[in-house]
Amino acid sequence: MKKTILLVDDEQDIRKFLGMSLEELGYSVLTASTGAEALELYTREQPEIILTDVKMPGMSGVDLLIALKEQNPDAEVVMITGHGDMDMAIQSLKHEAADFITKPIQDEILEATLKRVSEKIDMRRKLNEYTNNLERMVEEKSAQVIELERQVAARQMVDGIASALRSITDDVGGNETFNAMPCFISLHNAYLEIVAVNQLYKKKFGNMIGHNSWDLYADPNARDAGCPVGRTFATGKGQRYRKTLRTFDGDQLPVIVHTAPIFDQEGEVDMVLEFTVDITEVKRLQDELRATREKYQVLFDEIPCFVSVIDKDFNTTASNRLYNELFGAEPGVPCHKVLAHRDTPCTKCPAAKTFADGKTHQRETIITAKDERKYNVLVWTAPLRDENGEVTEVMELAADITQIRELQDHLASLGLMIGSMSHGIKGMLTALDGGIYRVESGMKRGDEDRMQAGWDTVKDLTHRIRSMVMQMLHYAKNRELNVEEIELKDFFQAIVNIIAPQAHKAGVEFEYDLHGTPGTLTVDAHVLSAALVNFLENAVDACASDSTPDKKHRVTFDVHATEEILRIHIEDNGTGMDQETREKMFTLFFSSKGFKGTGLGLFVSDKSIRQHGGVIGVNSAPGVGTEFVVRIPRRIPEGEITITDDCE
Repeated sequence: MKKTILLVDDEQDIRKFLGMSLEELGYSVLTASTGAEALELYTREQPEIILTDVKMPGMSGVDLLIALKEQNPDAEVVMITGHGDMDMAIQSLKHEAADFITKPIQDEILEATLKRVSEKIDMRRKLNEYTNNLERMVEEKSAQVIELERQVAARQMVDGIASALRSITDDVGGNETFNAMPCFISLHNAYLEIVAVNQLYKKKFGNMIGHNSWDLYADPNARDAGCPVGRTFATGKGQRYRKTLRTFDGDQLPVIVHTAPIFDQEGEVDMVLEFTVDITEVKRLQDELRATREKYQVLFDEIPCFVSVIDKDFNTTASNRLYNELFGAEPGVPCHKVLAHRDTPCTKCPAAKTFADGKTHQRETIITAKDERKYNVLVWTAPLRDENGEVTEVMELAADITQIRELQDHLASLGLMIGSMSHGIKGMLTALDGGIYRVESGMKRGDEDRMQAGWDTVKDLTHRIRSMVMQMLHYAKNRELNVEEIELKDFFQAIVNIIAPQAHKAGVEFEYDLHGTPGTLTVDAHVLSAALVNFLENAVDACASDSTPDKKHRVTFDVHATEEILRIHIEDNGTGMDQETREKMFTLFFSSKGFKGTGLGLFVSDKSIRQHGGVIGVNSAPGVGTEFVVRIPRRIPEGEITITDDCE
């Protein structure tokens, strides 16, 4: 006779094709798309086996399992899980699922699983038949006893009852069917004493005939009516419990206990038949699964790379220990928000390409940790597919190549730098020739305005060429500082004299305050001056390139000194920077100015400030402007000095 399987899955294609496989295996198939529909079908049709997906909208597979077990504790439910649903698979076993199989489903594994469940159902059916036969035998024996009571004296009646009980005991202890069953069977009387056991029971627990029904339980509270047999006598109903027993050797054995009442002619519980099933193998499989998961979790966590798994919305669904420590593991936050502090996916995202074509991709990029440190990484992506072969998630593995890149920079980037700057220097030299021509032609014509305009061009271009060459030299080698003691006010006045004409020419208001600069400063005046001029020139450029209508642009520059620390504040209300630009601004060759920038200025300025033992704090927002706070010691420290990098 065909067994009926209720197949529950929210995906129609899975119900269709898996249903065809089940029919080929010889089963009648009912299907449901939701947990609620499955409960209604189960109540009406009473199928022998339920095969359900773990993850479904609304009522999950685990919720359906719990509801079915409440309706019928003997319902046999097999769970279908994905590779990422092992926690739910273990949870389903705790709620007494018959078994679970993982996606993609292999026909051999499905057939073997359903075969085991079918054999279990057949065994339970035979067991019920044996129990019913036993109850009928008890009824027959009881009828014989009643008949004997009518015919003979009291002694004959007692002998008849004893004979009946011995017959029941013999059925349990000597019947080949009971002895062949792979479970422990015992018979208990109303005094909660064991009166008969099968051979497997005796082999595992010893000769317990005459002992209390609760003596084998490891739980000290399982006494009298607290044990399953006692509960059956008290309620008149069969019981089912998960318990732990002590074996003949003193070991503890996890079991599931079933009890069935045997009634007398008056409908009272006369005896109780107890069936105990060893679930050690289930526990062993659970432990093995747990150990396997822990092993792979250790491998996942200990890989010396940043490993993460992202879904199609670019949300991180899993990540290893190193990733969590450096970037955090807040669920539901997109990877581009965590790694690049962007609100939109990164351009040329390798994960997006893998989702699109299902292939492995790689890319070198810069990511930012939660403590603002930058990492050069080489990213590889790999697709993770479902049972239908669809790419549902992508694994990203990012290898930290920061140190390698830093070593390569001083070798390979020199040629790149010279090549990228050559056109800029050539253009400035051409413009310099134009300035010289205007000076010479002005001299010939006696045109002082023309001479002055040409001379201004020559000075400006000479300054720019000198600045670019110095940046190249500063980057090309680790130059030792030429430290000298200078007057603070004279030093900063010289910087003002450089920036003020540039700001005026660009139509930017330049405000400065040097009143807080008494005394001297021990630094490399040339290096520090170049760094500060670079910050101020960037501020002027940010204002000049801001096209906001009717906006009055302004750059402020003020200096305040204590006995130990010099605080230099530079602020503009120009274009400002987004978070990604702000985090990468001091990175070599990074420029937000396009072809007009070399990507060296801020890199060299940051290096110069750090050489002087200082720090740079930055606040900026698009359309609002940028604020730099530079803090350096008034004298380059021989030891260590702690300086905060906030912009207060």
